Amino acid sequence: MQEDRRDFLKLAAAGLATAALDPRAALAQAPAASAGPEDRVFITNEDSNTIAVIDPRTNVLDTTINLTSFNEDPRPPFRFATGGIAPPHAAMIHKPLYHGCIDAHGCVPSPDGSYLATAGRGSSNLYLIDVRRKAVIGNSPNPQAGTDTSAMRLSNGVLLGREPHEPTFTRNGVELWVALRGEDRIAILDVKRTLKYLAEGGESPIIGFLPTVNGPAQVWFDPTGETAFIASQKESKVDVIRMDLGKGGYSRPDRLSLVDISGEDKPGFTPFLKTTPDGREVWFSHKLADALSARGTSHPFARLDLVPLGAMARPNHVEFVENAKGKVVYASLARVDDIASGVPSSRIAIIDRSVPPGDRKVIDTFFSHGREAHGLWTNPANDLLYVAHEQDELPHTPNAGQTCCSAFDVSDPLKPKFIAQIPLGMLLLPPAGELRNKKSINLVYVRPGFRGQTG
Repeated sequence: MQEDRRDFLKLAAAGLATAALDPRAALAQAPAASAGPEDRVFITNEDSNTIAVIDPRTNVLDTTINLTSFNEDPRPPFRFATGGIAPPHAAMIHKPLYHGCIDAHGCVPSPDGSYLATAGRGSSNLYLIDVRRKAVIGNSPNPQAGTDTSAMRLSNGVLLGREPHEPTFTRNGVELWVALRGEDRIAILDVKRTLKYLAEGGESPIIGFLPTVNGPAQVWFDPTGETAFIASQKESKVDVIRMDLGKGGYSRPDRLSLVDISGEDKPGFTPFLKTTPDGREVWFSHKLADALSARGTSHPFARLDLVPLGAMARPNHVEFVENAKGKVVYASLARVDDIASGVPSSRIAIIDRSVPPGDRKVIDTFFSHGREAHGLWTNPANDLLYVAHEQDELPHTPNAGQTCCSAFDVSDPLKPKFIAQIPLGMLLLPPAGELRNKKSINLVYVRPGFRGQTG
Protein backbone atom coordinates (compact mmCIF):
# COMPACT_ATOMS: atom_id res chain seq x y z
CA MET A 1 0.00 0.00 0.00
CA GLN A 2 1.42 3.37 -1.04
CA GLU A 3 0.91 6.28 1.34
CA ASP A 4 1.46 9.90 0.53
CA ARG A 5 3.04 12.16 3.06
CA ARG A 6 -0.23 13.55 4.42
CA ASP A 7 -1.60 10.08 5.11
CA PHE A 8 1.65 9.05 6.74
CA LEU A 9 1.57 11.97 9.13
CA LYS A 10 -2.02 11.20 10.06
CA LEU A 11 -0.93 7.66 10.92
CA ALA A 12 1.24 8.99 13.72
CA ALA A 13 -1.22 11.42 15.24
CA ALA A 14 -2.35 9.13 18.05
CA GLY A 15 1.18 8.81 19.41
CA LEU A 16 2.20 12.45 19.45
CA ALA A 17 0.98 13.28 22.95
CA THR A 18 3.63 11.13 24.60
CA ALA A 19 6.42 11.99 22.17
CA ALA A 20 5.81 15.66 21.39
CA LEU A 21 8.93 17.73 20.95
CA ASP A 22 8.93 20.21 23.83
CA PRO A 23 11.96 22.53 23.65
CA ARG A 24 11.65 23.31 27.35
CA ALA A 25 12.23 19.64 28.14
CA ALA A 26 15.20 19.28 25.82
CA LEU A 27 17.77 19.55 28.60
CA ALA A 28 16.19 16.86 30.76
CA GLN A 29 18.85 14.27 31.56
CA ALA A 30 18.05 11.16 33.53
CA PRO A 31 20.64 8.50 34.37
CA ALA A 32 19.97 5.07 32.91
CA ALA A 33 19.85 2.22 35.41
CA SER A 34 20.76 -0.30 32.71
CA ALA A 35 23.91 1.60 31.63
CA GLY A 36 27.13 0.06 32.90
CA PRO A 37 30.18 2.02 34.13
CA GLU A 38 32.16 1.42 30.95
CA ASP A 39 29.25 1.83 28.52
CA ARG A 40 29.72 4.59 25.98
CA VAL A 41 27.92 5.92 22.92
CA PHE A 42 30.24 6.78 20.02
CA ILE A 43 29.15 9.11 17.20
CA THR A 44 31.12 9.89 14.03
CA ASN A 45 30.88 13.54 13.00
CA GLU A 46 31.54 13.81 9.29
CA ASP A 47 32.18 17.55 8.88
CA SER A 48 34.38 18.02 11.95
CA ASN A 49 36.20 14.67 11.59
CA THR A 50 35.70 13.85 15.23
CA ILE A 51 34.06 11.13 17.30
CA ALA A 52 31.81 12.37 20.09
CA VAL A 53 31.63 10.09 23.14
CA ILE A 54 28.58 10.14 25.44
CA ASP A 55 28.30 8.60 28.90
CA PRO A 56 24.81 7.00 28.96
CA ARG A 57 24.71 7.07 32.77
CA THR A 58 24.53 10.88 32.71
CA ASN A 59 23.67 11.57 29.05
CA VAL A 60 26.34 14.22 28.69
CA LEU A 61 29.38 14.45 26.44
CA ASP A 62 32.26 12.50 27.97
CA THR A 63 35.01 13.43 25.50
CA THR A 64 35.72 14.00 21.83
CA ILE A 65 38.19 11.83 19.91
CA ASN A 66 40.25 13.93 17.52
CA LEU A 67 40.76 12.59 13.99
CA THR A 68 42.14 15.88 12.69
CA SER A 69 45.83 16.77 12.42
CA PHE A 70 45.52 20.41 13.47
CA ASN A 71 48.04 22.00 15.83
CA GLU A 72 50.63 19.25 15.46
CA ASP A 73 53.06 21.92 14.24
CA PRO A 74 53.24 25.55 15.44
CA ARG A 75 53.46 26.99 11.90
CA PRO A 76 50.28 28.56 10.42
CA PRO A 77 49.60 25.99 7.66
CA PHE A 78 49.15 23.30 10.30
CA ARG A 79 46.96 25.25 12.65
CA PHE A 80 43.21 25.07 13.09
CA ALA A 81 42.94 28.86 13.03
CA THR A 82 45.05 31.38 11.16
CA GLY A 83 45.14 34.98 12.27
CA GLY A 84 42.67 34.16 15.01
CA ILE A 85 39.96 33.17 12.54
CA ALA A 86 38.66 29.59 12.42
CA PRO A 87 37.93 28.44 8.86
CA PRO A 88 34.59 26.95 7.80
CA HIS A 89 34.38 23.19 8.20
CA ALA A 90 34.71 22.59 4.45
CA ALA A 91 37.87 24.71 4.27
CA MET A 92 39.66 23.00 7.17
CA ILE A 93 40.55 19.84 5.28
CA HIS A 94 42.08 21.85 2.43
CA LYS A 95 44.62 23.60 4.59
CA PRO A 96 48.21 22.98 3.48
CA LEU A 97 49.84 19.89 4.99
CA TYR A 98 46.66 18.60 6.65
CA HIS A 99 47.01 14.81 6.97
CA GLY A 100 44.01 14.10 9.17
CA CYS A 101 40.75 12.31 8.48
CA ILE A 102 38.44 13.65 5.78
CA ASP A 103 34.72 12.88 6.08
CA ALA A 104 34.63 10.53 9.10
CA HIS A 105 31.68 8.29 8.41
CA GLY A 106 31.23 4.61 9.20
CA CYS A 107 31.62 3.34 12.74
CA VAL A 108 31.20 -0.21 14.02
CA PRO A 109 32.36 -2.08 17.15
CA SER A 110 34.32 -5.30 17.16
CA PRO A 111 32.35 -8.37 18.32
CA ASP A 112 33.72 -8.07 21.87
CA GLY A 113 33.37 -4.30 22.04
CA SER A 114 37.10 -3.68 22.42
CA TYR A 115 37.61 -1.68 19.24
CA LEU A 116 35.79 0.62 16.86
CA ALA A 117 36.52 0.85 13.17
CA THR A 118 35.77 4.11 11.42
CA ALA A 119 36.38 5.15 7.83
CA GLY A 120 37.49 8.44 6.33
CA ARG A 121 35.46 8.64 3.12
CA GLY A 122 37.46 11.52 1.67
CA SER A 123 40.87 10.45 2.96
CA SER A 124 40.29 6.86 1.76
CA ASN A 125 41.52 5.28 4.98
CA LEU A 126 40.48 3.35 8.06
CA TYR A 127 41.15 4.05 11.75
CA LEU A 128 40.80 1.78 14.77
CA ILE A 129 39.78 3.19 18.17
CA ASP A 130 40.53 1.62 21.56
CA VAL A 131 37.11 1.73 23.25
CA ARG A 132 38.31 1.73 26.87
CA ARG A 133 41.01 4.35 26.30
CA LYS A 134 38.87 6.30 23.81
CA ALA A 135 42.01 6.81 21.76
CA VAL A 136 43.09 6.29 18.15
CA ILE A 137 45.32 3.23 17.81
CA GLY A 138 48.64 4.07 16.18
CA ASN A 139 48.89 7.70 17.29
CA SER A 140 52.45 8.61 18.24
CA PRO A 141 54.04 11.24 20.51
CA ASN A 142 54.34 14.55 18.72
CA PRO A 143 58.00 15.62 18.52
CA GLN A 144 56.83 19.25 18.48
CA ALA A 145 54.53 18.91 21.49
CA GLY A 146 54.31 22.06 23.57
CA THR A 147 51.97 24.57 25.11
CA ASP A 148 50.54 25.54 21.71
CA THR A 149 50.77 22.19 19.92
CA SER A 150 49.11 18.82 20.44
CA ALA A 151 50.77 16.09 22.48
CA MET A 152 50.08 13.36 19.91
CA ARG A 153 50.44 13.00 16.16
CA LEU A 154 47.50 11.36 14.37
CA SER A 155 48.01 7.97 12.78
CA ASN A 156 47.65 7.75 9.01
CA GLY A 157 45.43 4.70 9.50
CA VAL A 158 45.23 2.15 6.69
CA LEU A 159 44.90 3.37 3.11
CA LEU A 160 42.15 1.34 1.41
CA GLY A 161 40.74 2.71 -1.83
CA ARG A 162 38.14 5.07 -3.21
CA GLU A 163 35.35 6.17 -0.82
CA PRO A 164 35.42 3.64 2.05
CA HIS A 165 31.87 4.03 3.30
CA GLU A 166 31.21 1.47 6.03
CA PRO A 167 33.48 -1.03 7.82
CA THR A 168 32.14 -4.23 9.46
CA PHE A 169 33.92 -6.88 11.54
CA THR A 170 33.26 -10.50 10.73
CA ARG A 171 31.34 -12.28 13.48
CA ASN A 172 34.44 -14.09 14.73
CA GLY A 173 36.44 -10.84 14.84
CA VAL A 174 39.18 -12.20 12.58
CA GLU A 175 38.58 -9.96 9.58
CA LEU A 176 37.35 -6.45 8.83
CA TRP A 177 35.38 -5.86 5.62
CA VAL A 178 35.14 -2.33 4.26
CA ALA A 179 32.75 -1.34 1.47
CA LEU A 180 34.56 0.83 -1.09
CA ARG A 181 31.59 2.79 -2.33
CA GLY A 182 33.58 4.61 -5.02
CA GLU A 183 34.56 1.27 -6.54
CA ASP A 184 33.03 -2.17 -7.03
CA ARG A 185 34.88 -4.16 -4.39
CA ILE A 186 35.27 -4.87 -0.69
CA ALA A 187 38.60 -4.41 1.09
CA ILE A 188 39.27 -7.31 3.49
CA LEU A 189 41.72 -6.75 6.36
CA ASP A 190 43.28 -9.09 8.91
CA VAL A 191 42.37 -7.54 12.28
CA LYS A 192 45.49 -8.77 14.13
CA ARG A 193 47.71 -7.54 11.33
CA THR A 194 45.85 -4.21 11.30
CA LEU A 195 46.55 -3.69 15.00
CA LYS A 196 50.21 -4.55 14.49
CA TYR A 197 50.48 -2.36 11.40
CA LEU A 198 49.00 0.64 13.19
CA ALA A 199 51.31 0.17 16.18
CA GLU A 200 54.53 -0.78 14.42
CA GLY A 201 54.17 -0.34 10.65
CA GLY A 202 55.40 -3.02 8.27
CA GLU A 203 53.32 -5.36 6.13
CA SER A 204 49.96 -4.11 4.86
CA PRO A 205 47.05 -5.71 6.73
CA ILE A 206 44.91 -5.91 3.59
CA ILE A 207 44.34 -9.59 2.77
CA GLY A 208 42.69 -8.87 -0.54
CA PHE A 209 39.77 -7.33 -2.40
CA LEU A 210 36.44 -9.00 -3.13
CA PRO A 211 34.72 -7.97 -6.42
CA THR A 212 31.08 -7.11 -5.82
CA VAL A 213 28.22 -4.85 -6.94
CA ASN A 214 29.01 -1.35 -8.16
CA GLY A 215 28.94 1.23 -5.37
CA PRO A 216 28.82 -1.13 -2.38
CA ALA A 217 27.42 0.76 0.61
CA GLN A 218 27.78 -1.72 3.47
CA VAL A 219 28.38 -5.34 4.44
CA TRP A 220 26.52 -7.11 7.22
CA PHE A 221 27.02 -10.70 8.37
CA ASP A 222 24.35 -13.08 9.58
CA PRO A 223 24.74 -14.20 13.24
CA THR A 224 26.26 -17.54 12.21
CA GLY A 225 29.06 -15.71 10.45
CA GLU A 226 28.58 -17.93 7.42
CA THR A 227 26.85 -15.46 5.10
CA ALA A 228 27.56 -11.85 4.11
CA PHE A 229 25.07 -9.45 2.53
CA ILE A 230 26.28 -6.46 0.51
CA ALA A 231 23.97 -3.60 -0.48
CA SER A 232 24.59 -1.04 -3.21
CA GLN A 233 23.96 2.66 -3.71
CA LYS A 234 24.34 2.39 -7.48
CA GLU A 235 22.53 -0.84 -8.40
CA SER A 236 19.23 -2.48 -7.47
CA LYS A 237 21.05 -5.62 -6.34
CA VAL A 238 22.20 -7.36 -3.19
CA ASP A 239 25.28 -9.55 -3.30
CA VAL A 240 25.07 -12.62 -1.04
CA ILE A 241 28.44 -14.17 -0.16
CA ARG A 242 29.25 -17.57 1.35
CA MET A 243 32.10 -17.02 3.83
CA ASP A 244 33.47 -20.62 3.79
CA LEU A 245 35.58 -20.08 6.91
CA GLY A 246 38.86 -21.94 6.94
CA LYS A 247 41.91 -22.26 9.16
CA GLY A 248 42.08 -19.59 11.84
CA GLY A 249 38.61 -18.38 10.96
CA TYR A 250 39.69 -16.62 7.78
CA SER A 251 37.16 -16.41 4.96
CA ARG A 252 37.32 -17.92 1.50
CA PRO A 253 34.46 -15.85 0.07
CA ASP A 254 32.35 -17.04 -2.84
CA ARG A 255 29.13 -15.65 -4.30
CA LEU A 256 25.97 -17.50 -3.36
CA SER A 257 23.49 -15.27 -5.14
CA LEU A 258 23.03 -11.88 -6.78
CA VAL A 259 19.54 -10.80 -5.73
CA ASP A 260 17.50 -8.41 -7.86
CA ILE A 261 15.74 -5.89 -5.59
CA SER A 262 14.44 -3.54 -8.31
CA GLY A 263 10.91 -4.27 -7.08
CA GLU A 264 11.76 -2.68 -3.74
CA ASP A 265 14.42 -0.18 -4.79
CA LYS A 266 14.00 0.98 -8.36
CA PRO A 267 16.42 3.95 -7.93
CA GLY A 268 19.17 1.57 -6.79
CA PHE A 269 20.11 3.44 -3.61
CA THR A 270 20.26 1.20 -0.53
CA PRO A 271 22.74 2.69 1.96
CA PHE A 272 22.05 0.50 5.01
CA LEU A 273 21.25 -3.09 5.95
CA LYS A 274 21.22 -5.17 9.13
CA THR A 275 20.23 -8.67 10.17
CA THR A 276 17.69 -9.28 12.92
CA PRO A 277 18.89 -10.58 16.31
CA ASP A 278 17.54 -14.06 15.53
CA GLY A 279 19.40 -14.03 12.22
CA ARG A 280 16.40 -15.06 10.14
CA GLU A 281 15.85 -11.77 8.35
CA VAL A 282 17.92 -8.99 6.80
CA TRP A 283 16.37 -5.51 6.59
CA PHE A 284 17.27 -2.87 4.03
CA SER A 285 16.83 0.90 3.98
CA HIS A 286 15.90 2.17 0.49
CA LYS A 287 16.47 5.89 0.88
CA LEU A 288 15.29 7.22 -2.48
CA ALA A 289 12.41 4.74 -2.68
CA ASP A 290 11.18 5.89 0.78
CA ALA A 291 10.78 2.30 1.94
CA LEU A 292 12.21 -0.54 3.99
CA SER A 293 12.25 -4.16 2.96
CA ALA A 294 13.08 -7.48 4.59
CA ARG A 295 14.32 -10.75 3.13
CA GLY A 296 15.08 -14.17 4.50
CA THR A 297 18.71 -14.91 5.24
CA SER A 298 18.57 -18.43 3.79
CA HIS A 299 18.20 -19.48 0.17
CA PRO A 300 16.33 -18.31 -1.92
CA PHE A 301 16.55 -15.05 0.11
CA ALA A 302 12.89 -14.36 -0.62
CA ARG A 303 11.29 -11.01 0.07
CA LEU A 304 9.30 -11.04 3.31
CA ASP A 305 8.14 -7.44 3.61
CA LEU A 306 8.03 -4.14 1.76
CA VAL A 307 7.22 -1.26 4.10
CA PRO A 308 6.40 2.12 2.49
CA LEU A 309 7.27 5.09 4.68
CA GLY A 310 5.58 7.97 2.90
CA ALA A 311 6.82 10.51 0.38
CA MET A 312 10.17 12.12 1.20
CA ALA A 313 10.62 10.07 4.38
CA ARG A 314 14.20 9.33 3.29
CA PRO A 315 15.10 6.47 5.68
CA ASN A 316 18.68 6.18 6.89
CA HIS A 317 19.27 3.41 9.45
CA VAL A 318 17.23 0.68 11.07
CA GLU A 319 17.52 -0.79 14.57
CA PHE A 320 15.83 -3.74 16.28
CA VAL A 321 14.55 -3.63 19.86
CA GLU A 322 13.14 -6.75 21.51
CA ASN A 323 12.15 -7.07 25.14
CA ALA A 324 9.28 -8.27 27.31
CA LYS A 325 6.92 -5.57 26.04
CA GLY A 326 7.45 -5.74 22.31
CA LYS A 327 9.44 -6.51 19.21
CA VAL A 328 9.98 -3.65 16.78
CA VAL A 329 12.02 -2.21 13.97
CA TYR A 330 12.88 1.47 14.23
CA ALA A 331 13.81 3.47 11.12
CA SER A 332 15.38 6.94 11.25
CA LEU A 333 13.81 9.33 8.74
CA ALA A 334 15.93 12.14 7.38
CA ARG A 335 13.02 14.45 6.62
CA VAL A 336 13.28 17.51 8.90
CA ASP A 337 10.23 19.64 8.17
CA ASP A 338 7.73 17.97 10.49
CA ILE A 339 6.86 20.37 13.29
CA ALA A 340 6.22 19.73 16.97
CA SER A 341 5.85 22.58 19.45
CA GLY A 342 7.05 24.94 16.73
CA VAL A 343 10.39 23.17 16.22
CA PRO A 344 11.38 21.24 13.06
CA SER A 345 12.26 17.63 13.82
CA SER A 346 12.79 14.28 12.18
CA ARG A 347 10.73 11.23 13.02
CA ILE A 348 11.51 7.64 13.88
CA ALA A 349 9.14 5.10 12.34
CA ILE A 350 7.96 2.13 14.42
CA ILE A 351 7.28 -1.18 12.67
CA ASP A 352 5.78 -3.98 14.77
CA ARG A 353 7.87 -7.07 14.03
CA SER A 354 5.75 -9.38 16.18
CA VAL A 355 3.19 -9.74 13.40
CA PRO A 356 3.76 -12.31 10.62
CA PRO A 357 6.03 -11.47 7.66
CA GLY A 358 4.05 -9.81 4.91
CA ASP A 359 1.89 -7.91 7.39
CA ARG A 360 4.55 -5.64 8.90
CA LYS A 361 3.89 -1.92 8.47
CA VAL A 362 4.42 1.41 10.19
CA ILE A 363 2.13 1.56 13.20
CA ASP A 364 3.37 4.82 14.71
CA THR A 365 6.16 7.39 14.73
CA PHE A 366 7.82 9.53 17.35
CA PHE A 367 9.83 12.71 17.06
CA SER A 368 13.59 12.21 17.16
CA HIS A 369 14.21 15.55 18.96
CA GLY A 370 16.70 16.57 16.30
CA ARG A 371 17.06 17.39 12.63
CA GLU A 372 17.87 14.79 9.96
CA ALA A 373 18.00 11.63 12.07
CA HIS A 374 20.65 9.15 11.01
CA GLY A 375 22.41 6.56 13.20
CA LEU A 376 20.45 4.39 15.67
CA TRP A 377 21.66 1.87 18.26
CA THR A 378 20.25 0.22 21.38
CA ASN A 379 21.97 -0.88 24.57
CA PRO A 380 22.50 -4.54 25.59
CA ALA A 381 19.35 -4.54 27.75
CA ASN A 382 17.28 -3.30 24.80
CA ASP A 383 15.68 -0.58 26.91
CA LEU A 384 17.61 2.50 25.70
CA LEU A 385 17.82 3.96 22.20
CA TYR A 386 20.23 6.64 20.97
CA VAL A 387 19.75 8.68 17.80
CA ALA A 388 22.32 10.74 15.87
CA HIS A 389 21.42 13.77 13.74
CA GLU A 390 23.10 15.40 10.78
CA GLN A 391 21.81 18.96 11.14
CA ASP A 392 22.22 21.54 13.90
CA GLU A 393 19.48 22.80 16.17
CA LEU A 394 17.90 26.08 15.08
CA PRO A 395 17.88 29.50 16.81
CA HIS A 396 15.49 29.92 19.75
CA THR A 397 15.92 26.27 20.81
CA PRO A 398 17.86 25.23 23.94
CA ASN A 399 20.83 23.82 21.97
CA ALA A 400 20.81 26.25 19.06
CA GLY A 401 23.80 25.96 16.76
CA GLN A 402 24.81 22.51 17.97
CA THR A 403 24.47 19.01 16.61
CA CYS A 404 22.61 16.86 19.14
CA CYS A 405 22.09 13.22 20.01
CA SER A 406 18.80 12.08 21.53
CA ALA A 407 18.18 9.38 24.12
CA PHE A 408 14.94 7.44 24.64
CA ASP A 409 13.61 4.95 27.16
CA VAL A 410 12.35 2.04 25.02
CA SER A 411 11.51 -0.38 27.83
CA ASP A 412 8.14 -0.37 26.07
CA PRO A 413 9.31 -0.40 22.43
CA LEU A 414 5.88 0.60 21.15
CA LYS A 415 5.82 3.72 23.36
CA PRO A 416 9.27 5.32 23.45
CA LYS A 417 9.80 7.99 26.10
CA PHE A 418 12.12 10.92 25.53
CA ILE A 419 15.00 11.18 28.02
CA ALA A 420 17.44 13.79 26.76
CA GLN A 421 18.63 15.91 23.88
CA ILE A 422 22.42 15.87 24.24
CA PRO A 423 24.47 18.69 22.68
CA LEU A 424 27.74 17.40 21.28
CA GLY A 425 29.72 20.51 22.06
CA MET A 426 33.24 21.27 20.92
CA LEU A 427 36.70 19.79 20.57
CA LEU A 428 39.14 22.15 22.26
CA LEU A 429 42.13 22.95 20.07
CA PRO A 430 44.15 25.41 22.16
CA PRO A 431 45.35 28.01 21.64
CA ALA A 432 43.47 28.37 18.34
CA GLY A 433 39.94 27.79 19.55
CA GLU A 434 37.10 25.28 19.42
CA LEU A 435 36.10 22.85 16.67
CA ARG A 436 32.36 22.20 16.79
CA ASN A 437 31.27 18.56 16.51
CA LYS A 438 29.18 18.68 13.34
CA LYS A 439 27.09 16.40 11.09
CA SER A 440 26.64 13.17 13.03
CA ILE A 441 26.36 10.03 10.92
CA ASN A 442 26.97 6.65 12.55
CA LEU A 443 26.17 5.96 16.18
CA VAL A 444 26.97 2.83 18.23
CA TYR A 445 26.39 1.89 21.86
CA VAL A 446 29.34 -0.15 23.15
CA ARG A 447 30.04 -2.12 26.32
CA PRO A 448 33.68 -3.31 26.32
CA GLY A 449 34.02 -7.03 26.84
CA PHE A 450 30.35 -7.68 26.04
CA ARG A 451 29.42 -9.67 22.97
CA GLY A 452 27.44 -7.08 21.10
CA GLN A 453 25.44 -6.79 17.89
CA THR A 454 28.36 -7.66 15.64
CA GLY A 455 29.27 -10.72 17.74
